[in-house]
Amino acid sequence: QVQLVESGGGLVQAGGSLTLSCAASGRTFSSYAMAWFRQAPGHEREFVAAIKWSGTSTYYADSVKGRFTMSRGNAKDTVVLQMNNLKPEDTGIYYCATESTRQHNKPSRAPEVYDYWGQGTQVTVSS
Repeated sequence: QVQLVESGGGLVQAGGSLTLSCAASGRTFSSYAMAWFRQAPGHEREFVAAIKWSGTSTYYADSVKGRFTMSRGNAKDTVVLQMNNLKPEDTGIYYCATESTRQHNKPSRAPEVYDYWGQGTQVTVSS
């Protein structure tokens, strides 16, 4: 059974930092791209960042580029999202997901091509 479990969310003031982690199990995740999405109240789920299955490339939404960094974690089958200089508009539920295509050359930014999702972790940035 494939499972993704996010952790690390919380409440932080604008300008602060948070580190999100996603622990995956039930699949050989080193062969699949992984991504972070977020969803704010009243908004659609949006792409935040992705990492290629090989870990050699990362991709970011323009709104977080230069502030967020996604990487493979030290533990097997984990990914980390380091979020710095947080802004109130970063508030939302953050979801970890894994792409359905094995060893896809470039991760997609479309949520519909991700087949497994975590339960989400709340990030709230106060002004």
